[in-house]
Amino acid sequence: MSKGGVSSYTHSQQELDAYANQHNPNNDAYWADQDNHANQCNPNNDEYWHSREDDE
Repeated sequence: MSKGGVSSYTHSQQELDAYANQHNPNNDAYWADQDNHANQCNPNNDEYWHSREDDE
């Protein structure tokens, strides 16, 4: 079973830091990602339709 995550063998330090920030609830990047996901799943939000423009 895979643990997921990233490895320093295949990713730069900048990529490792970005991954850590996006998975840390104490970081603004984590909440920005959560908000973006929620917006794209909400038909009452413009981002829902914006993310589906090419699907029509």
